[in-house]
Amino acid sequence: MLIPHAFRLTQGADLRNAILEYVQETGIQAGSLLSGVGCLSAATIRLANEADSLLLDGPLEILTLSGTLTPEHVHLHISVADKQGKMYGGHLLEGTLVSFTAEICLAEYRNLSFSRELDNQTGFTELVVKAIK
Repeated sequence: MLIPHAFRLTQGADLRNAILEYVQETGIQAGSLLSGVGCLSAATIRLANEADSLLLDGPLEILTLSGTLTPEHVHLHISVADKQGKMYGGHLLEGTLVSFTAEICLAEYRNLSFSRELDNQTGFTELVVKAIK
């Protein structure tokens, strides 16, 4: 069963941490981030090569925000645009701060359980999906 959730974050909230806190407070065991829109005063984004991160000063507009949600971890990707319209994107890290507002919509899957386990082939903790009966 799919359960929709929506909430709003306000100035100063750490985007990644606030989404994880919401997942934990509501007891979501498996979910996905459907959309996120708003503006940021700062963003910290890890790039695809896993070694480098961007530290961006705002104002920034959230263009896309998506990811998978487990009780212990949120795996989120973001794209943002600066005031000239230049785009940046990658893995959302702590230190990404809401400037005015961020509107978050997510889906909870009551028939699934998500967790993360180390995958020896990739060297990362990867998503594990289990059906709940």
